[in-house]
Amino acid sequence: MERKYIPTMRTKLFTGIFLALCVGGIKPAAANNIQVSNTTLTGNTGSEVMVQFDISWENSWRGGGVANWDAAWVFVKFKYSNGLWRHVQLATSGHVPAGGSLIDQGLLTPGAAADPVTNPTIGVFIRRDADGTGTFSATGVQLKWDYVAQGILTYNDITEVRVFAIEMVYVNQGPFAAGSGGTETNAFTLTTIFTATANTPGNGNGPGTLGGEAGGHPTGTQAPVATYPNGYNAYYCGKYEISQQQYVDFLNTLTRPQQNARTATDLSDGITSVTNVYVMSNGIGVFNRNGIRCDAIIDATATLQFSCDGNGNGTGGEASDGQCLACNYLGWSDILAYLDWSGLRPMSELEFEKACRGPLPPTPNEYAWGMATINTGAMTLGNVGAADESVLTGYSSSAGNASGASGSLTRVGIFAANPSNSNRMTAGAGYYGAMDLSGNVYERIQSLDGSYYSGLHGNGALTTLGEADVNSWIGNLDACGSRGGAFSVPIANITYLRVSDRFAAVGGNPNRLPSTGGRGVRTAP
Repeated sequence: MERKYIPTMRTKLFTGIFLALCVGGIKPAAANNIQVSNTTLTGNTGSEVMVQFDISWENSWRGGGVANWDAAWVFVKFKYSNGLWRHVQLATSGHVPAGGSLIDQGLLTPGAAADPVTNPTIGVFIRRDADGTGTFSATGVQLKWDYVAQGILTYNDITEVRVFAIEMVYVNQGPFAAGSGGTETNAFTLTTIFTATANTPGNGNGPGTLGGEAGGHPTGTQAPVATYPNGYNAYYCGKYEISQQQYVDFLNTLTRPQQNARTATDLSDGITSVTNVYVMSNGIGVFNRNGIRCDAIIDATATLQFSCDGNGNGTGGEASDGQCLACNYLGWSDILAYLDWSGLRPMSELEFEKACRGPLPPTPNEYAWGMATINTGAMTLGNVGAADESVLTGYSSSAGNASGASGSLTRVGIFAANPSNSNRMTAGAGYYGAMDLSGNVYERIQSLDGSYYSGLHGNGALTTLGEADVNSWIGNLDACGSRGGAFSVPIANITYLRVSDRFAAVGGNPNRLPSTGGRGVRTAP
């Protein structure tokens, strides 16, 4: 039987990266681009096989003045002989990194004993094994898969394999400030953060402290469940917001009922003619720059293939079709499903503040780049919809840049690639290297207030109806919040982009909106 080995991350993401400690954070440099290629299966033993591939991305970093690095979160899907896609549960040992790289296993439950049945490896982090910067390449990476242990008794039942990669940044363990002491809406009271003994309940925990993971919460707030991720422990944060091509890749591995659940247009069984082919906005054309579409004539029951058609000419996958734009129109259930499918988890709102300001003392009313100044001038875009979409006019070298001031959704990380970019402020970047934490699309987060979120990770699988099935993620709309503002925020409300602004942090609208998207995080191994 023929097997297909498809590299999935072909989209070039020209964005900023972080090289050396500078005033207020880590200094961004030039462009970025992740590629997975030459995927194959090798060394089949009759019960185990190695998933082999090459991976590379530009302007990777490790070290440079702070113990921080970027990494690729890599996970694998396979198509079974019945035509359904499933998540590969990798072996808990036996992976082979390429020269110059490390592989850190991402267990379903980090910190617990690895077990191929109860605690399998959902994916891996691939990163540099020594300090350095620039293009990073790993050739011939091999991930061990015991397919028999996963219940695949016949090798020939594996008909197609896809390797996915998502760029992440490492957020160091340590204390940080919640709240800025400014005038943000519903902000946390500025909390003095300290730690006596890291991660030991009773030492640096309780109201007004975040010195350990269990129980720490800002002054004046209700204590969450003890396992709520309060940001003190190390974790990985998505370097960028979920892009439209990433969401397309997700949709293209789902069943028809699952696809129908994760889009706004009615694509249920029996539908053969689609008018509103732009499926996230449920529109006949491109609205608010979301170009994800299906065909107008479809089979009544077969799974569908989606593509990006951001220029609206009816042909998907062209160079100007907006594959690298942030994906908007993502509802709370869409975010949860995508993160469950990819083995990640939602970001807590305390982790959001940590990703923005790091361990630095807060500046009142600061944005993600650590300053209270923001560029509110009009911007125009060049190379619209392309992988190198850029700010043509209106870029500031003296104030923070964010798409909340541009009035338009943009490609992820757009401000770091500008020739005038020289620091974290002009790049619009968070302390550890995450982009667009202020602006572009609202970050869907797990709210602190009333939340029983325990920080469990996705297992790569959804319900038959396309919903996330992780306990503590679902059923509590009070946990659905948004932080960081969006491109649609008018200048009069530009303060919504501030790090500590909680205008929509609690009981946020769970529906698909033109301004909502998000990114995933994962507790560090």
